Amino acid sequence: MSSQYSDSWVYEGIIGALPGIEVNPYFALLLQFLLFEAAVLALALVYSLPEAAVAGTVAVLVATAGSAELLRIGTLVRGQDVPESYRRLLFSSNIEVVLAVLAYIALITYLFVFDPQQTETTLIESLFGPDAPILAVYLMLLILWDVCYRIGAGWWASVAALWRSVRYRFDGETRRDLRRADLDTILFGLLQLAFLPFLVGQPVLFVAVAGHVTAVVLVTGASILLLSRR
Repeated sequence: MSSQYSDSWVYEGIIGALPGIEVNPYFALLLQFLLFEAAVLALALVYSLPEAAVAGTVAVLVATAGSAELLRIGTLVRGQDVPESYRRLLFSSNIEVVLAVLAYIALITYLFVFDPQQTETTLIESLFGPDAPILAVYLMLLILWDVCYRIGAGWWASVAALWRSVRYRFDGETRRDLRRADLDTILFGLLQLAFLPFLVGQPVLFVAVAGHVTAVVLVTGASILLLSRR
């Protein structure tokens, strides 16, 4: 990765690296939401999938909110004189991508292997019916990757924050902005609870999502507590 993007999320690097195109990050957020939501509603209308439309809209909203939180966290962290080791750990390690890939593979395995072996009506069938349209499933998998990347980034932000708060001490202004960044990490974690109503009949996914959110809140909360006491 070039030095131009060594201090940014992979998500920001992709936007900034588009050849011949300079897009305001917040305009990119709006575009992201409109394009995905239009596709969700169009396919739901064509194939008569009202439940999938609701679930898809929630997923698009969570993914877009995740993008907004990543931008805010990045702005708050880059706006302060924080240790270079923390910057490299948060932005340049790309560990959030590894976490996202692992989460996505686990999700795909659940949807197409574990769930069909455990239940008569799978989650995919409950959303799309017994003959799931190929385009609708393709869009679902694309949106789920979007969500998994942001979940991976949120989880990594929380772990990196706790490491930072344990290892370093900061002045008042820096501590304030880092605390705000941590609160944004918690907020994005809590937003993911919006998936739980769709997972009531899927205990494994329900526990996984609830456990993930709980872990993010606890880890990031510990970071905030350390920041406040130092």
